[in-house]
Amino acid sequence: MGRPTITPGLWYQDPRAAIAWLEKAFGFETLLVVDDGQGGMMHSELKLEGGLIMVMGPPRAPSFSPVAFGGRASQSIHVQLTTDLDAHCARARAAGARIGREPETQAYGDRVYTCLDLEDHPWSFGQTLTQLTVDEMAAATGHAITTSL
Repeated sequence: MGRPTITPGLWYQDPRAAIAWLEKAFGFETLLVVDDGQGGMMHSELKLEGGLIMVMGPPRAPSFSPVAFGGRASQSIHVQLTTDLDAHCARARAAGARIGREPETQAYGDRVYTCLDLEDHPWSFGQTLTQLTVDEMAAATGHAITTSL
């Protein structure tokens, strides 16, 4: 697998527990774990479909896990799935993900759900059901949409 141009890194207080949970809940596959030689972990890489994330921890200032700040987060991770968003949501729920927004088909053609992981990192998952043009999305949502793509 080639590396994506952008790879988010997430800090967890217990990165090993986070890796196990991300595999169980979301279907990530661990590619690499770098031990620190003292029983801890310096770095890891996990893949899901064509995407890659890094799991690191425990956090050192100025980095933090949202769980340390009452669930406040400055970012969110979005994953675009290719199949069965509803089954993915059920799997995440069974693993303990806190579902914020149940799966729902959006006017722009995607089905989406949101959740929080075991340390309150916000995630959204989507699956394109109907491929719409920009003009069709604008008409369906009632919002002006511009693109340079």
